[in-house]
Amino acid sequence: MFLRNKNQQPRFQGGFTLVEMSVVMLVIGLILGAVSIGKDVQRNAEYAKVKQKFVDQWASAYNSYYVRSGVVLADSQTAPSFMVNGTASAGTSANTGSAPTTEPAAICDSTTAQPNGRAAALGSLAAEMQRLGVRMPPGRAEGKESRYVYLDTNGNPQEIQVCFQWNKPGTASSSGNVMAISGLTPDLARALDQMIDGKPDAQEGMFRQAGVANGTPNAAGVEWVANNTNAQGTTGSATGVTGSKDEDQVLTVVAHYKMSQ
Repeated sequence: MFLRNKNQQPRFQGGFTLVEMSVVMLVIGLILGAVSIGKDVQRNAEYAKVKQKFVDQWASAYNSYYVRSGVVLADSQTAPSFMVNGTASAGTSANTGSAPTTEPAAICDSTTAQPNGRAAALGSLAAEMQRLGVRMPPGRAEGKESRYVYLDTNGNPQEIQVCFQWNKPGTASSSGNVMAISGLTPDLARALDQMIDGKPDAQEGMFRQAGVANGTPNAAGVEWVANNTNAQGTTGSATGVTGSKDEDQVLTVVAHYKMSQ
């Protein structure tokens, strides 16, 4: 027969106390909050990387081309004009001082028409840079230095593409030589605008949305005409919520970054 030691106290099986459960729930909440904050920090770091390692380096490459050649990217060194590639519109010769009525093709790495409707010349961007020995950002691969891949807020891959073009006077998103950046989600566009101009305004500053006209002086600005709930293939809206699904790619916009040359 089993005899219990008289000095041994009986043990009782008990559950968690209310205080212990509260501590566990608090720890779980802190972990979930840290994960959420961590995603935002990671995304902000990625946006800063896009600016520093891609956009800024392409602006630097553009300026290096100007310093070495004496003309803007792909302009003629022997018969320069004020256009991006030295081509005048029909009926307008170079060096006349008169503004053309149509713009030349954008300088990209593809013949595919750009989101703003501008045609592009195959391989001309990399070829022009290499011809003068200008170092380009690494981009995606050899020959695709003008492209960069990142994840949108739904976790889906998006591709940025950089082109350079000349906008005729009167263009809504500023005239002159600009870097046309396509494939920007509204979130990334606003972040870049904040870093470059100090505020996310689609119609003011050096960095602005393509097709958005300049605003009235001393009047309120304009939000980027798209938001993270707009899916690819839908119409962008600054404030309207369209309820995209997690598997949808976020709608992208085109920005024009005015060059200093």
